[in-house]
Amino acid sequence: MTRTNLRSVSIALDHDKPALSRGQKGFNSLIKQIDKRRKQLRAWETVTPTFQQRYVSEFLPLECTSTTLQIRMVHFLDQAYVQKELTKAERRKMGIVITHLAGNLIDEDEDEGKELKAIYDKYSPTDYDSQMAAEVDGMKSMLETVLGVELGDDLDLSSPEELLQRAQAHIQQGQVEAAEKQAERDVQRAKRKKSPRQQAAEARAQEQQAQMSLSMREVYRRKLASTLHPDRETDPQERHRKTRLMQRVNEAYQKNNLLQLLELQLELEHIDQHALSSMSDERLKHYNTILKEQVRELDQEILHVECAFRYTYGIDPIEPVSPDTVLRNLAVDLKELRLNVRTLEHDLAAFEDIKNLKRWLKDIQVMRAASTFDAMRF
Repeated sequence: MTRTNLRSVSIALDHDKPALSRGQKGFNSLIKQIDKRRKQLRAWETVTPTFQQRYVSEFLPLECTSTTLQIRMVHFLDQAYVQKELTKAERRKMGIVITHLAGNLIDEDEDEGKELKAIYDKYSPTDYDSQMAAEVDGMKSMLETVLGVELGDDLDLSSPEELLQRAQAHIQQGQVEAAEKQAERDVQRAKRKKSPRQQAAEARAQEQQAQMSLSMREVYRRKLASTLHPDRETDPQERHRKTRLMQRVNEAYQKNNLLQLLELQLELEHIDQHALSSMSDERLKHYNTILKEQVRELDQEILHVECAFRYTYGIDPIEPVSPDTVLRNLAVDLKELRLNVRTLEHDLAAFEDIKNLKRWLKDIQVMRAASTFDAMRF
């Protein structure tokens, strides 16, 4: 991660000119964009350990407690189902509640999951395995239609994970094949005789790339490397300082990080504000091209950090996520979990009296599509 205590790189308005040029404005704009993205990455670095600590120490224990209480509720309702005080209508409603609760708690790898599946099958018109197979088969058809591929008939239809892995493999294979075809087209295109216009365009692109490399090398070699080279220093402490600085310079150069090289120049006072303001339009053009690439690279890094965060903590891909909101959202989730736990504890105690259970069944609104206990509280 880049350092934060460097002098700001920007082009100030020159007294001899009424306004900044287009290239100068573009340079300043790109510097601001890079600074904004750096701050966002630093914010992720700061917030992630705090989030992880609260998630592990608070959220996971509460979630485990909630799951345990929901399992108790399933078993309690299963046992209460046969009580003679309940009407047929109340039993039908209780059966729906049981299947919704049990269906969300079943875990194939747990002994408890097998018991919950047996309870689910007792009250559901379709057994759990058949229902899951039908859902996965529907998912398979949808994925085949969207992806335009055949996922095969050798899948374990009770395993959504295998289906998704097979779909992911097809996507990756398609990407590889597309890249190979594009490479073949590029080879064939290269073999064909180029028109004067194509040759001129390639020449311009190569010249621009050469100029960008030259700009980077000029900052690196003439302005920094030549001055900081530690072998030229006789004082041990100064040699150590220059060695560390040179490591930063080399890292920035290897990553084509023009902004960090310019920041290091400013930090070492090898360039001043006048030098920035008097850069030629041609030089600014090359600098701006390099800075645009740095913006794209930072965007990719931010995307990678956000995707990894979502995956680690099970956050929905379409849910907005940012370092400014994740702790606040976690606090909301914790509040809801605590309320859920208190409600489950209250209901389990209250339902010992059959009158409270009958009143609860009368008050709740049960829908076939319901998937959480929250909508069925006493």
